[in-house]
Amino acid sequence: MTTTTLAVLVPLLPFLGAVAGLLLGRTAPGFVRPLAVLPTLAALALAATVAFRQGGGSGNGTAALDAHTELTPTGSVPIELALHIDGFAALVAVLVGLVATCVQLYSTGYLRDDPRYPSYAALVSLFTSAMLLVVYSGDLMVLLVGWEVMGICSYFLVGHYWETPEARAASLKAFLVTKLGDVPFLIGLFALATDAGSFRITTILGKVTSEGGLDHPTLIALLLLAGVAGKSAQFPLHTWLPDAMAGPTPVSALIHAATMVAAGVYFVARLLPVFAASQAALIVLAVMAAVTMVGSGLAALAQDDIKRVLAYSTVGQLGYMTGALAVGDRDAAVFHLLSHGAFKALLFLAAGAIIHAAGTNSLAAMSRMGHLRARVPDAFWTMTVALLALAAIPPFSGFFSKEAVLGAAEHTATGHETGALAAPVASGWIVLVAGLVTALLTAAYATRLWLLAFNGRGAEAPDHGKQPAVMSVVLWVLAIPSLTFGLITGVLPDWFDGRSLTPTLTTSVLGTGFALVGGLVTYAAWRHTTAMAARSAVPIGAVAVDTESGDGGLVEAEAIATHTPAYGDIASAPDPADPGRLLLGPLHRHAAVGFHLDAVYAALFVRPVQAAAALVRFLDRAVVDTYVRAAAETPKALGWAVRRAQTGNVQTYLSALLAGTVVLVVAVVLVATAGA
Repeated sequence: MTTTTLAVLVPLLPFLGAVAGLLLGRTAPGFVRPLAVLPTLAALALAATVAFRQGGGSGNGTAALDAHTELTPTGSVPIELALHIDGFAALVAVLVGLVATCVQLYSTGYLRDDPRYPSYAALVSLFTSAMLLVVYSGDLMVLLVGWEVMGICSYFLVGHYWETPEARAASLKAFLVTKLGDVPFLIGLFALATDAGSFRITTILGKVTSEGGLDHPTLIALLLLAGVAGKSAQFPLHTWLPDAMAGPTPVSALIHAATMVAAGVYFVARLLPVFAASQAALIVLAVMAAVTMVGSGLAALAQDDIKRVLAYSTVGQLGYMTGALAVGDRDAAVFHLLSHGAFKALLFLAAGAIIHAAGTNSLAAMSRMGHLRARVPDAFWTMTVALLALAAIPPFSGFFSKEAVLGAAEHTATGHETGALAAPVASGWIVLVAGLVTALLTAAYATRLWLLAFNGRGAEAPDHGKQPAVMSVVLWVLAIPSLTFGLITGVLPDWFDGRSLTPTLTTSVLGTGFALVGGLVTYAAWRHTTAMAARSAVPIGAVAVDTESGDGGLVEAEAIATHTPAYGDIASAPDPADPGRLLLGPLHRHAAVGFHLDAVYAALFVRPVQAAAALVRFLDRAVVDTYVRAAAETPKALGWAVRRAQTGNVQTYLSALLAGTVVLVVAVVLVATAGA
């Protein structure tokens, strides 16, 4: 079978599995789980085969796979069903297939009693198919189809627990914020195709590198960045991602590790020469990445919800990826995308097991539970591995991929980068400084999460039964790349552009040093706050969900629904045991609510729109409806008058006729007299 045929089947199989799952979900429920897992597993196997053929042979010398067919004549700019698969696209597809397969397997145990599991599994398969379409697509319009389908899937999956107001609000917010970015993104795509004369990616890249180049590179790049900021949750359109934690944990793992948010980073990496054609766009991208990294690190250090900590962590790690792109190094960006996908999927799936065991998603409550790690030993050990990778501690995978980003930034900052993709020196310094600060913050909130979740002191953690074996197996499968993926940095350049990904001494020492400082300071703060809390008589938090259910999804849904009533405004709740409060000081209450960015949006956009809607409603009811009602009432009044005149009395009619005649005669006489 040809590589082209295999590549076509990769996104097609999960799509067919989604369709079959929706059709057979009610009539043949026994087929739902096989239809969820097997097509995705087959897509993973085919994607691995394609990756081997594209990069595993002669490496960087292997030509990209290009195949296309015109769908229908559309005028001067044709739209084609096209494939464009080079080494890094092939590896990203393997990541998507691996994470999606693990999520589907994990969900068979986590949501085993969920009545809406058939539709959930079908949407996960459709989500996977859409992301694979984005990865393999060689035409921007076809890529846009997968881009938008993922938005629809995220809306339904984030709102899976639609009974809770948090899930309903989160799904709507995710949809609206990403669509806000998609409007300029679509305009940018049309502008890019107009300048290049084609939607084909290879044609566009050829146009960019030609002597003429693009006519409006800065405008196009900035329009496209708006869509990327929305999809990949970068400042200032990142606010939807922490709220999206109201969805099931496996969905969070899928969105954060391999789909949706990865799509924006992948898009910029695919079209990096377009962005590199504008130095201003690279500066904007660098600033956006820096603000995102540092802001999300501070916010993560103040969150009480274990999944919101991981959500802000994703925002920050995506900032590292966009930072690497801002300094013109897509190899480092995609390397961190692959590494992050493995350990972030592991973090979320392990968090799901912890939430099920603890009966709550509150770290404040977990810190008052004894022996929680004994309830979930697999989640404890695998999450420890993933947190070490997140904190970039050697030899875990996150160390190598993060150092590749910092090394690329240092290379640009010192002026060593030359060539077509050379970025401004300012971009290098912005990304390097922000990356080092974020390394400290990342280690701090990773240490805080580990200490609060697994070193609690107090009553025995509740027992909700043994985790399904499939969940534990998935955790250990993902722990392998989280631990070992960084060790193949010498081989990865064969799939990429040939740049070295080996850590450099300067950034390795600085990055690891900052991470160790962040972890040690947080540990010291935790020892101090724990001692203070032991002497405090103030009860903190609330009891965990008391449920007899062994289904992780139901426990999580109840934990989400009871979190706000139980814990209230966690930003102002006194919690002397939380080291984050000590480390952040007065900044804590602002960081806990995302630095009030939602309130700013409400003041600048939501309330003005609501006021405008109220004005339109008033004008419609008080003005337009008045004229409409008058148009109806006037004929009605005339009809009433005519009806009253029809009495049936002949004398009345003759009297009216005589009166009318007299009036007419008088009028004629007056007119004649006036004329004379």
